[in-house]
Amino acid sequence: MSEQQPPFVPSATPPTWLGVMGGGQLGRMFVHAAQAMGFKVAVLEPARDCPAGHAADYLLSADYHDPVALNQLAGLCAAVTTEFENVPAQSLAMLAAHSFVAPAAASVSVAQDRVVEKRFFTECAATSHVLPAPHKVIASAADVDAITDDLLPGILKTARLGYDGKGQVRVRTREEARAAFKEMQGVTCVLEKMLPLAYEVSVLAARGDDGESAVYPIAENVHRDGILFSTTVPGPHVSDETARRAQHAALAIIGKLEYVGVLCIEFFVLQDGALVVNEMAPRPHNSGHYTIDACITSQFAQQARAMARLPLGDVRQHSPAVMLNILGDVWFEGDSDSAREPAWDKVLALPGANLHLYGKDDPRRGRKMGHITFVAPTLAEAQESFAAACRILGIPA
Repeated sequence: MSEQQPPFVPSATPPTWLGVMGGGQLGRMFVHAAQAMGFKVAVLEPARDCPAGHAADYLLSADYHDPVALNQLAGLCAAVTTEFENVPAQSLAMLAAHSFVAPAAASVSVAQDRVVEKRFFTECAATSHVLPAPHKVIASAADVDAITDDLLPGILKTARLGYDGKGQVRVRTREEARAAFKEMQGVTCVLEKMLPLAYEVSVLAARGDDGESAVYPIAENVHRDGILFSTTVPGPHVSDETARRAQHAALAIIGKLEYVGVLCIEFFVLQDGALVVNEMAPRPHNSGHYTIDACITSQFAQQARAMARLPLGDVRQHSPAVMLNILGDVWFEGDSDSAREPAWDKVLALPGANLHLYGKDDPRRGRKMGHITFVAPTLAEAQESFAAACRILGIPA
């Protein structure tokens, strides 16, 4: 833990600026939350037309490695964060020479490489009491030949730059692993043993520069084609004991990492009740969007608090919630290539519906365009509105 420093208090004269590396929808929602707290926000992003840039007070359109832009961002902003894990860690390290960076480059770099991440999770097991799935690093054809029978069938994942199911191939045999490794151009991969999965959960945790931590209620997630489909909180299958173990593990991991900011950790719950840690994201997460409408402090407001060295916010959930991820597919009917606007008026007529669109004007199949969170006095009522929205939008529930 670093020596405790004073907070960056929001000010209008002169304004207190916070910076974001990355211009996607997570950055956009952070911008909204930070502005609501009185901060001004600058975004550094290569693309001029980006969701976060539309909302930011200032957009630096430059490459993440650009030293001039990095110096400008550090000179303007009291603190800087990242909205996705593949921002170059070396750029965060450069920013840290002049500005407070949360999470730090060292923390982000762990999440950028599955090999390093698996090793870190294993090192945490003594305190987290949770291990990753059995796995093997695949860096050569000889490594493929050395795959043991107990690791198959498995999932071959690229060590870097994989997300939303990209860079992943299911393999049943060494021959399939060899073909997949060749298809991935021989980059370093991790082969993970496929386990008897019951369901998936994610834990959103936050930690301040003073070492104080907070953990949100457990989210139960459903994925389709590697992309998050829905998040339900409280999870209908999550026992109190599973929630306790997952929260304990998340707090142990975030403490071991000496992390500052919001961290999401995904777990598998196996059919026998065992808990397995999967991966982490050093930022707010798709599965944490429910916090905007269902918790006292959203994950984005929490991110702003942590990076500004302000006290962490109350993580209590005030309403059961179900979140539906909105992909570009809902703009298209059947196999048509002609886009039309979904029936948002009918969706918004549903009880407890909260629509969040990300300002993207080019809907494409598989592209994240927004989300809808349904809150209600009971989980059953939230689930009823969720199911009705799926029918309206033509999404198989």
